[in-house]
Amino acid sequence: MEKYRAEVVSLGEFAGEFIAEQIMVFFGTNAPDELKEHSIVHKHGDLAAPVVTGDTICIGTDSFTVHAIGKVANENLKNLGHFVLKFNGLTEPEMDGDICVDKTTLPPIGPGTVVVIEG
Repeated sequence: MEKYRAEVVSLGEFAGEFIAEQIMVFFGTNAPDELKEHSIVHKHGDLAAPVVTGDTICIGTDSFTVHAIGKVANENLKNLGHFVLKFNGLTEPEMDGDICVDKTTLPPIGPGTVVVIEG
């Protein structure tokens, strides 16, 4: 079941700093400019069902398993199109807004990249 779909519009000037740390910070197009500077900005759709451990996040042609999800991550995603993907493989999130996925090399991402969350 597809739970969420978004298309990347742009990468903020400082988004690469997070990417270098194995983190992708996403915000919808309605985010304030100061947040967009550090984010992967996307056209966000509706969250059809909560993200849970075991779900799959597809970025372009690459897919990753969700190992942990913070207690406010679904609320942030639903209301703001905001989510923080950490490619650390942790089974307990470090922060309440984290979505932790496989510890691996980050996929390429840029304008036009489609992000899908499936359960």
